[in-house]
Order: sequence, then C-alpha cells, then structure tokens
Amino acid sequence: MTKRVLFITHYTGLGGGETATLALADNLPNVEPHLLVPAEGKFADAWRAMGGRVHVLPFRGASTYFVPWLWARFPVVRRIEQIIRENDIHAVHSDYHTLPFALPAAQRAGVPLLWTCMGWWFRPKPWQRGFFRQPDATFAHSQAIKHGFLGQPPFMPPERVEVLYPGVDTQRFSPRVDGSGVRAELDAGDCPIVLMVARFQRVKGHDTFIRAAASVSQRVPGAVFAVAGENLHSAADARYKQRIVSLAARTQADIRWLGHRSDMPQVLAAADVVVCASRFESFGVANVEAMAAGKPIVSTNRGGPAEVVADGVTGFLVPPNDPDAIAERVIELLQSRDTRRSFGSAGRLRAQQLFSVEAAAAAFTARLAELSAKE
Repeated sequence: MTKRVLFITHYTGLGGGETATLALADNLPNVEPHLLVPAEGKFADAWRAMGGRVHVLPFRGASTYFVPWLWARFPVVRRIEQIIRENDIHAVHSDYHTLPFALPAAQRAGVPLLWTCMGWWFRPKPWQRGFFRQPDATFAHSQAIKHGFLGQPPFMPPERVEVLYPGVDTQRFSPRVDGSGVRAELDAGDCPIVLMVARFQRVKGHDTFIRAAASVSQRVPGAVFAVAGENLHSAADARYKQRIVSLAARTQADIRWLGHRSDMPQVLAAADVVVCASRFESFGVANVEAMAAGKPIVSTNRGGPAEVVADGVTGFLVPPNDPDAIAERVIELLQSRDTRRSFGSAGRLRAQQLFSVEAAAAAFTARLAELSAKE
C-alpha cells in the first residue's frame, strides 16, 4: 500500500538539511512524498523534479520562544489540517520551526507526527517541554544535536530521541563523477583546487577559510580556492556575504565564488581537498558528500563533524576559528597524493557504510511502519 507522507518546512532554499530531506523522500519505498512550504523556491523546484507533490501555504516559521497553546490556535493550523485531510495524508514530518503548527494539525487530523531536530541549539524552554514530549517520533541528525536538544539533565528519556543521520546518495556522489568541466570553468589547469561548500552564515566560518587560503597560497603557488553555496536566509546573511567578499578581495589568494550549484557532484569531483571551516556544525552534509565523492577533508571538530570524519583516516579534524591549523592540514594533503587517495578511499567506504541514503530511508521506513501498526 502506498502511503502519502507530508513533509513540512519553512525553508525554501536548498541547503544541507533540505538536500538530505529531498534525498530521504526520494528513497522511501511505497511512499508518495508531499512537501508543504510557505513559498516557491529551489526546494520546491527540486521536489517537483524528483516527482513529489508541492503545496504552497504562506506562513512564518515559529521562533524558539513559541508558546505551544497559542501557536496551536493560529489559522495556519487549520489550513494544514485541511491539506492533510484533502490529500489523504497518512503521516506528517516536520522540522523545528513548523512543529508548533504541524503537531496540532496532525493531531486534529488523526495522523502520526514525526519530526527531525537539525540543530543542537533547539533546546526546549521550560514551558515547551510538555509539547516536545507529544510527537509520535523524534529524530536528531547527530549525537551532538541529540545531547544539545535534551540538555543536562535530559528533560525527557534519551531513548525517545533517535539519531537518524542524514543520508547521502552515494551513487550520485561518487569518485566516478567527471569534474573536468568544472575545472575548465575555473580555468584551473593542473593547479590544485581547495573547495568549501556552505551557505553564507557567520557560523560557517568563511572568514577562517579565507585566512587559511592566504596562508596556503604562499606555500602552494597557483592553488585555487572555490566557495560553493548561497542560500541567503536574511538581510544579515546578505551583509555577512558582503563582508566576506570584501575580505577575500584584500587577500592574495585566488578565491572563486561559485554561488548555488545544481551540479555539486561535479563540483566535488573537481576538488583536491574539501574544507569545512564552520564554527559549529550540527551534522555537516557537505562532509559526507565529499567523502562519498572520495575526497579528503579538513574540518573543524565541533559538533557533527567529530562523528562524521574519522580523524587521520578520512580527513583531518582541527579546532574552530584556527586558520593556521586548517592551512597546515590542507598543505599536508596537497603535498601528498598518496594521503589524498588513502583518505578518499576510506571516506568513500565510511559514507557507504554509515551515511548512505538507503540506511536513512530504512530507519525512517521502519519507524513509520511501527507507527502505522499502532493505528
């Protein structure tokens, strides 16, 4: 029997979390995936491209200070309930910012609600704790997120929060992908390419990456530093991007801005080393995509990357806000083809074993089946 699952989010761009949700929905067996978003955007376009249905309902995502009983009375709750009933939805999946609307709507419609916590900072306020005990299933994208969400001492039994690592399509992201087109676009020739993939937010550490690039370029002349990603969420993000571009213009490093790319497998295939300079990552989908593509990684070690990257095996882990540490490890990798190949092969195997979309889909499907059996 085909089940219709409605995924609800207030995000309309296509960042790491949205990419992971898209991959998950596309790999669920016997599921007709529906998406509800507040506006059109790259996420809705990608959802339709993979064959899913999209519903657009204007609303604003809740802040971290939401009051459950009050938010449950907002008109959008009734509208979501109507979408659930009119489309004969069997289950609803929500992110944090839509949960205050999605949970009461699902409860009124009599369908199970699953949600995924994607950020460690979403720790419930005292008046929200009872609310967060109500969903039928709660997932966290990493152990770091789970522990941050539950707090110390945990406000609810830890076993009620399941770690569901975002799955990556290891067929799409593969060492077999040809990156020559991107190298030609960058006019890199035989020069090494160091790649960073991140939306423009301060937490992503673009400034750290640029300072590291300046150091690397002094010892590896001709190195090209590419930054892929856009997905601006606010005016603050736009101002941050301006500061970063200005900072880059004042360095001697050869930094290229790739913007949003729909050909990320090819972009990764063109890279020699992939860097994650984030001050904190809840999980770090870009690291897993890079490992699946067989690329060595230099990543900061705070949060999810410490779970994803095997230090000294699939890449190097360094402290956040330390451009010198990133530079030293990048130089080490650029100077050793054998290490790059060894890390790339080990990373590919680790991505296949632990972080494949098939593994994520199997875990999600099993939980969905358990909830369906209780109905």
